[in-house]
Amino acid sequence: MKNSKKSIFDEQYRVVAVDNDRLMVRGILSGELLTIVNPAPGTILNQTEYPVGKLIALTDPSSSPLN
Repeated sequence: MKNSKKSIFDEQYRVVAVDNDRLMVRGILSGELLTIVNPAPGTILNQTEYPVGKLIALTDPSSSPLN
């Protein structure tokens, strides 16, 4: 039996809104709306970096190599 449960990291997302410390994206396949909160409070998210309509993919920080 195949596991049909997908991770949020298995999908691509389109930027729908940017608000200082929050990035709102919608899944291309699922249509799921996610709000990503910036973990670095001194860094502001902006529409120059994340223009509305931009296609992005999320990466799993737990899969990054340790320093």
